[in-house]
Amino acid sequence: MIYGYARVSTKEQNLDTQIEQLTRFGVDEIISEKISGVAKQRPQLEELLERLKAGDTLVVIRMDRLGRSTKQLIDLVENFEERDVNLVILDMNIDTRTPTGKFFLTIMAGFSELERTVLKEKQKNGIAIAKEKGRYLGRTKKYHDKHAGMTHAIELYKAGKHTIKEISEITNVSKSALYRKLDQLKKEQAV
Repeated sequence: MIYGYARVSTKEQNLDTQIEQLTRFGVDEIISEKISGVAKQRPQLEELLERLKAGDTLVVIRMDRLGRSTKQLIDLVENFEERDVNLVILDMNIDTRTPTGKFFLTIMAGFSELERTVLKEKQKNGIAIAKEKGRYLGRTKKYHDKHAGMTHAIELYKAGKHTIKEISEITNVSKSALYRKLDQLKKEQAV
C-alpha cells in the first residue's frame, strides 16, 4: 500500500498542491491534517505511522512535512528501516525503495550524528569555560529553599510521622529531591 501524507500549518492554508502532487505520484490513500509542524502531537500522522506495515510506502512532498528536525526525521527513517517500510520524498527525489535513496538517507543520518556530536562538544566546552569563570551553577533546581512544597516536606520529615514516599505524595516533591535536600541539611549541620 502506498500512503501519501499532506500537512499545512494553519487552517487558512490550502492542501490542494500537496494532494495534487501525491495523487500524480499514484498513492493509494492520502492522509492530511492542518496542524503546526512544531505541535507535539499530530494525530493523523501518528495514526498513519502505526498503521504502516512491512512493504508499505509513505510519500510526502517535502521532508519538513514529516519531521520538525533532522534528528526526528532520521529516527523515523530508522524506525521505517526496522519495520521494512519505505519512504519517498518528492522534492528531493529520495526513494528508499532504491539503493540510491537508501544511500542518501544513510549520508543524512551521518550528518545528523555529526551535528549532535558537535553540539554536545560545544556544550561541554561552554560548561567548562563557565565553571572556570565561576558562572556555572548547573541546572536550575525545581525545589529550592524557598519552595513551599520543599519546606512542608522537611517539616513532615522532622515530625517523623510519615515515610519519604508518603511525604512525596503529600507535597508533590520528588523523593530524590527530598533525599538531596535532607543530605544537604545533614552536611550543613555537621559543619
